[in-house]
Amino acid sequence: MSKTLLLGNEAVARGLYEAGVTVVSAYPGTPSTEITENAVQYKNNIYAEWAPNEKVAFEVAFGAATGGARSFCAMKHVGLNVAADPLYTASYIGVNGGMVCAVADDPGMHSSQNEQDSRRHAIAAKVPMLEPADSAECLAFTKLAYTLSEQFDTPVLLRLCTRIAHSRSLVETAPRQEVALKPYTKNVMKNVMMPAMARPRHEVVEKRTDALTAWAETAPLNREEMHSDEVGIICAGSAYLYAREAMGDGASYFKLGMVNPLPVESLKRFAAKVKRLIVVEELDDIIETHCRKIGLQVEGKSLFPRTGEFSQATIRAALGLPQPAFRTFGQEVPSRPPVLCAGCPHRGLYYAIKKFHPYVSGDIGCYTLGAAAPLSGMDTCVCMGASVSGLHGFNVARGPEQAKTSLAVIGDSTFIHSGITGLIDIVYNKGLSTVIVLDNSITGMTGHQNNPANGLRIDGEPTTAVDLEALARAIGIRRVQVVDPFNIDEVRRVVQEEMAAPEPSLIISRRPCALLKTVKHNPPLRVDPAVCIGCKACLQTGCPAISVHPDADGKQRARIDATQCVGCGVCSYACRPGAIKEGN
Repeated sequence: MSKTLLLGNEAVARGLYEAGVTVVSAYPGTPSTEITENAVQYKNNIYAEWAPNEKVAFEVAFGAATGGARSFCAMKHVGLNVAADPLYTASYIGVNGGMVCAVADDPGMHSSQNEQDSRRHAIAAKVPMLEPADSAECLAFTKLAYTLSEQFDTPVLLRLCTRIAHSRSLVETAPRQEVALKPYTKNVMKNVMMPAMARPRHEVVEKRTDALTAWAETAPLNREEMHSDEVGIICAGSAYLYAREAMGDGASYFKLGMVNPLPVESLKRFAAKVKRLIVVEELDDIIETHCRKIGLQVEGKSLFPRTGEFSQATIRAALGLPQPAFRTFGQEVPSRPPVLCAGCPHRGLYYAIKKFHPYVSGDIGCYTLGAAAPLSGMDTCVCMGASVSGLHGFNVARGPEQAKTSLAVIGDSTFIHSGITGLIDIVYNKGLSTVIVLDNSITGMTGHQNNPANGLRIDGEPTTAVDLEALARAIGIRRVQVVDPFNIDEVRRVVQEEMAAPEPSLIISRRPCALLKTVKHNPPLRVDPAVCIGCKACLQTGCPAISVHPDADGKQRARIDATQCVGCGVCSYACRPGAIKEGN
C-alpha cells in the first residue's frame, strides 16, 4: 500500500482498478471526464472506451455486467438524462457482475446548462446511490459500490460534484483484486422486461429497497460525529466538508455516505441527541424531505438556498455566525468569461454568417461560446442534439420562408451523440432546414477527447472514422457541402445557397481545433499603425488576441498579441483598410 494525492476522479479510476473492473464505457462530460481518461492507464487490466453518448455507455456497461464482468460507466448530470431509459429498466433486471455508474453533478453550473440534482434519478429509478466527500472516499466508495451491486443485485450510482471530482486529497492505494468472470445463465423471466416479467420484478425492486434501507441503518459510511448537543447537522458529500469547516466542534454531524435509500432509525437516534437539527445539502431538499417524512423537526431550505454552490461562508452566514477575518485585493477583479480561443475555426463560421442575421438554433460544445457578443451567433441552446430537431420544429411552425433565414449549428462529436436522429427527422418529414456541422476533429469543450468522427479511439489507436458526408447522403440529404471556416467568402456563398435551396441540406465546416498539437499555424499577424484608422472592425471577430489602445499620438489603434495569434486571417478579412498584415 502507498499514499498519494489524487483528484476525486483519479481516485474513482483507481477504485475501478482495485475493485477488479474490466469494462469501462463513458461519454466525456465535465466534471466526470477524468475518470475514464485515468482508467485508460490501467489498459492491461481494464478495457476503456468513449461511447457515442451516455445511453450507449450505460448499455455497454450493463451488457458487460450481464455477461458476468464488473463494469462501469461515467457521465455528468445531464448525461444521466440521456442514460435514464436503460437505467430505470436495468434497476428491475439487476446485474450479474457488479455495475456502477458515476454521475457528476455541477452545483453552481461551472460548465453546465442546468443545475439538476441527480439524487432525483436514484430515487425514481429505485437504485442505491453513494456520495463520497473526498478522494479517499471516492476510492473506497467505488469499491464498496461493487460489493453492494452484487450483494443486492442492482446497478449502483456514485454521485460526485465538481468540487469533489476536481479537488485533491490523500488516498491510500492497494493492489488490484482480480474478480473472475461470473458464468452467464439464460434467464428470460429476470432479464427480458416485457410486462409479464416486469410486474414481479417491480416487487423485487421494492423488497430490495427495504433491504438496502435496513443495511443503511448500520452501514459505516453513514456515521455520527458527536461534539455538541446544541446543534446537529445532517449532511453528505461536499456539504459535509463545508459544514465541518464552518462549525468545527461547535456542532455534531450525521454524515451520510449513502444518499439513497436513506436510513430511518439511525437518523432518529441522532436527532434525539441534539437540541437543534439542521440539514445542509446543496440543490434540492432530498434529505430534509426524508427527515420530515419520518417525523423529525428539521431546518433546511428555510436557511439555505436551493441554487448554487455552498461554501463555509454560506453556512456561517445562514446560521447567523460571524465570518472569519479575511483580506481582499482592494479592488474588484475583472471578470474573464470564456471565449473562443484565438484561431478557433468556429470564429470564422460565426463571423461569416453574421452578415445574414439568421436565426441560429445552437447546441452544446465550445462553439456555444459563439453566442456571446460580438459574434452573437446563437439564438437558442437546450441540450445535446436539440439544435437540429429544434430548428426543424421552428421552421415547421413559422413556414418555408423562415427556413431561408435560419440555421442549426452542431459540433462533430455532438452530431454523433444525438444530432443524427434529428437530421433523419428533417429528411423523413420533408423539412427545409439547413444544418451546419462544425467539425474540428475533436471533442473540444471537455478537453480534447477523441470521438467516432475523427478516426481515433480513447487510447489514440486509429480506427474507422464516421464519414459525415456519406452518412448524410445515406439518410437522404442530397445537398452536402464542405467549407473551410477561414474562407469567409466561400462560407457566405455556400450558406446563402443552402438556405435558399428548396430541400434540406448539410454544410460541414471543417478545420481542426487550433489547440491540437498536430495543427501547424501560420506566423502571427501584425497591425500596421500607419494604416490602422481605429475603426475597431477587427474587434467584431471577438478574437482575444486583438485589443485597441491609444498610441503615442493619442489615436486609438488595434494591437495583436503575437503570443496568442495563430495567423488564421479572419481579422485581416474584417479589416477593410488593410492594416492587418503578415510578418513582423
